[in-house]
Amino acid sequence: MRLQDPDYTKILLVTLAETTPVSEAARPQSDLRRARVEPFAWVINSSLAAAGSTDPCLKQRVAAELEQIEVVRSRHAKRTAIVPWATEEPVGPARLISLARGVKAGGQAGAARTT
Repeated sequence: MRLQDPDYTKILLVTLAETTPVSEAARPQSDLRRARVEPFAWVINSSLAAAGSTDPCLKQRVAAELEQIEVVRSRHAKRTAIVPWATEEPVGPARLISLARGVKAGGQAGAARTT
């Protein structure tokens, strides 16, 4: 019963913006919904598209990511957070706080964006 209470439990599904990971994350969401548990949000992690890459070699990958981000937004998630690809993992209090502040601010460069 606690899992069904959105005031008590928030479930986040985390994926990469790629076809297979998005499909794999959609499966547990279906199982949760059958149990009347609605995931709170999806987190799209390590996104080159969100990082603002303009590298010509990565252009096709960025386009493919944008397609998968749209799939998540239109078919699966009521809320999304997109975490840009970064050269360093957000390990430690200072980096985690910086990442969290980016989520709340809704789109600072180098930080997560939410919708």
